[in-house]
Amino acid sequence: MYYALKIAISAALILLISEVSKRSTVIGAIFASLPLVSFLAILWLYRETKDTEKIAALSTDIFWLVLPSLLFFVLFPILLKRAVNFYLAFGISAAVMVGGYFLTSWLLKLK
Repeated sequence: MYYALKIAISAALILLISEVSKRSTVIGAIFASLPLVSFLAILWLYRETKDTEKIAALSTDIFWLVLPSLLFFVLFPILLKRAVNFYLAFGISAAVMVGGYFLTSWLLKLK
């Protein structure tokens, strides 16, 4: 039941953001930019383990791994403005982001 609740909350957040974005991209972007998934993961991890060292490590890793995710949000609109097909622009941007994750993980020697 607990896992179903976690899935329902996560799905509801995605639905909320997509519906709000239809009406206002700015408000949708505000909601989407909030680290809601990180907040929930940290809260659930604490509730399940009470391991503050693990939570501190997760929080630090999240900080460093936000940086490569920004590559997507820089490159994607640039490609769209240059009339690159949506799916191609999405794929290229996602691939660059994944490469950024690998590079960041390698540089930080994350496990």
